[in-house]
Amino acid sequence: MVNISTSNILFALVLIVALVLNFNWPFQSKSLSSITNKMAEDWKNAKSVYDFTVKDIKGEDVSLEKYKGSVLIIVNVASKCGYTSKHYKELVELDEKYRDKGLKILAFPCNQFGGQEPGDSDSICSFTAKKNVKFDIFEKVDVNGNDAHPLWKYLKSKQGGLLIDSIKWNFTKFIVDKNGQPVERHAANVSPLVI
Repeated sequence: MVNISTSNILFALVLIVALVLNFNWPFQSKSLSSITNKMAEDWKNAKSVYDFTVKDIKGEDVSLEKYKGSVLIIVNVASKCGYTSKHYKELVELDEKYRDKGLKILAFPCNQFGGQEPGDSDSICSFTAKKNVKFDIFEKVDVNGNDAHPLWKYLKSKQGGLLIDSIKWNFTKFIVDKNGQPVERHAANVSPLVI
């Protein structure tokens, strides 16, 4: 009789998952895979945030060139975070006060921190409407790890974090100047009103 321990089973499962994630399945075309890999690495050659295209909350492509000449606050948001109420209120306040003076707020929902943005696009839209959000909301993205959106990889490379460059929590804010250059990074605990 074979004695298989729980740790051996767990190791085997982790190994299988790792192989599956890195394996090019026969039905996956090499051209699609190489295009995906090329797009994932293009962030390294970006000269500004204007080199990126993102998807809005409705799934439509948006070139960030649309924001040329504006100061941007790019922030990862969540609807069920301890910072949610205060930060959304203050971001709405900033947007109302400075939108016509050239400030644009770009909010990217993210579910990587405690599962605090579990909803789909419709529930995110409903939630932000109740918060009186008028600034632009984009599709839910990952901001850390291999699957991080290329824009977020770029932002982290230009404005590193304390000790490590990873985003530490919801409501990390990047300030981008009128030339599309990230110039500041603020942690989740920093009020939007003080930046």
